[in-house]
Amino acid sequence: MKILTFSGKTPSEALKKAKMEIGDEGILIETKEIQKKALGKEGLYEIIIGIDEVHLPQEYQKKKKPLLEQKELKKESEDVLYDISNAAKQISEISKVTNDPLESYVKPSTQKGYRQESALEPKELKEIKTEINKLTDKVQLIQHMFWEEKAPSSLESKIPPEFAEIYKLASQSGMNKEHLNALMEITLEHMPLKMRENSQTVKRYFRTILRKMVPIRREMTPEIGRKKVMMLVGPTGVGKTTSIAKLAARYSYLMQKKYKVGLIVLDTYRIGAVEQLMQYARMMRLGIETVVDPPEFSQALDSLKYCDYILIDTMGSSPYDRDKIEKIYECLGSNTTEYNIDVVLVLPSSIKYEDLFITYEKFSSLGIDSLMFTKLDETVGFGNIFSLAYEVKKPISYFSVGQEVPEDLTVATSDFLIECLLDGFKRGRV
Repeated sequence: MKILTFSGKTPSEALKKAKMEIGDEGILIETKEIQKKALGKEGLYEIIIGIDEVHLPQEYQKKKKPLLEQKELKKESEDVLYDISNAAKQISEISKVTNDPLESYVKPSTQKGYRQESALEPKELKEIKTEINKLTDKVQLIQHMFWEEKAPSSLESKIPPEFAEIYKLASQSGMNKEHLNALMEITLEHMPLKMRENSQTVKRYFRTILRKMVPIRREMTPEIGRKKVMMLVGPTGVGKTTSIAKLAARYSYLMQKKYKVGLIVLDTYRIGAVEQLMQYARMMRLGIETVVDPPEFSQALDSLKYCDYILIDTMGSSPYDRDKIEKIYECLGSNTTEYNIDVVLVLPSSIKYEDLFITYEKFSSLGIDSLMFTKLDETVGFGNIFSLAYEVKKPISYFSVGQEVPEDLTVATSDFLIECLLDGFKRGRV
């Protein structure tokens, strides 16, 4: 199964392009408006077509490497340090036994073609370049000292100039101020003096500490003879249905083994969501069941017992709508077949930390096992994600970085989140 996109000034024009290129065997999954028609500007529409590989024209059947081919997974969960002090102490200890305090985490390039300039440049030129680099760094430090929000009075007199850039970045990222202040105080206490050479060394130190503090859920495949059941819950409009489709495509086609996947829909309040998931199920040849009342939930699980993965889409709910959350809870309670259901709370990355935390609290009665963040391409701050995961002590399992199915889904890693937090989101980074 291949998923292709075509664009045109109108939906019908995009559809004609699709038929000219791939024929009539494709299934229309979604039509969306990319650019509104306005005075002096034509509209632009995009359609998403799914087609079985056997019906693809020859030019489309060239073998392509999956966009999100996963690297070998590391056992990151055991590397998580929820205690800021322990993280700082552990990294600081490294500095006592190595010349480079972060050598274990950041190694210089040893690729061929890199030359050691100190051996080739005149001594005077080397000294001039060194002084210029120092001056440039000092200018940057002065610039970053004028952040928009002043440091808290308890820290204002303690923060060295070298920390100005990292404090500004973390503060503007949406990170909870209490977390940031605690992190700064512990860092100032434990960071070795020889690591305070310049802002880049400080930034490397922070990157390493933050990476070790992000709880990550390592992706686990089903054991032989057992099933993995995942239920996605969360507010309305966060992208649960699209995320279900991305996960289904990943487990069915993008992993080393093609697993059997089944879908259950609890979101019978939104007919459009049910129809959308039905289309994905037909296209990917997946079993799908709909549940109206909680007693039917156990039967739906039993009907999909042949599957390796069972993915459950739930009705979107306001965090304050207790009735809908209670209905999901009743479905979980009616699980008489005793499947171990992994409850994943899906949250948008584009809202502030306080709203994320309130949403988590309202859905916590469902027994949240992990977190999934969507819409990473719609925000410039990622400190809110870090703060929520750190505060509630729940691991992150996946990131959704756009609307494309199945491309815009990635298995969560601490490196990815911290790079987004400190350097900004860049599509194609993973």
